Amino acid sequence: MVLKQIRVHGRGGQGAVTCAELLATAAFKDGKQCQAFPFFGVERRGAPVTAFCRIDDKEIRTHEQVYEPDYVMVLDSSLLENVNVAEGLGSKGIIVINTLEDAKNLKIKTSAAVKTIDVTKIALELIGKPFVNAPMLGAFVAATGLVSIDSLLKSVEENFEGAIAQKNIAAVKKAYELMKNSKG
Repeated sequence: MVLKQIRVHGRGGQGAVTCAELLATAAFKDGKQCQAFPFFGVERRGAPVTAFCRIDDKEIRTHEQVYEPDYVMVLDSSLLENVNVAEGLGSKGIIVINTLEDAKNLKIKTSAAVKTIDVTKIALELIGKPFVNAPMLGAFVAATGLVSIDSLLKSVEENFEGAIAQKNIAAVKKAYELMKNSKG
């Protein structure tokens, strides 16, 4: 594997930073080198937040923000109105967006593949609250194959406790299956 760079867009309180950390932990469990870090500004609950993850087979020596991601996750589709979530994403990239909308109805200027899934619905159904970061990772792993689903599930199980862990695992599995079986 060559270096893969991931950018996560969300809103304060949605778990974008945890999302990047869970992905990095899963990559580590797969025997990869990894980094996960947030972009800090004057974040507050509901404000746009960005987090990053890098994954490679060899040591990662760069530490700056991700300006040219291979993959992008968008935890909140309302960000599409004000944030260029596809900035720097190449034509071979993949962007996974939490939305009710079909990808072809979104006005995103990119030549990358755009995949959509309603992880909010999954989170409400299985977690009981709109915590979308774990199910988004399930969809992301299904769309990209960047890490194994088993490592992701172990990462989620280690990060959360008890019933919360089990609810998040169920949400990850459901989002993974829905994305794996989607036509988009």
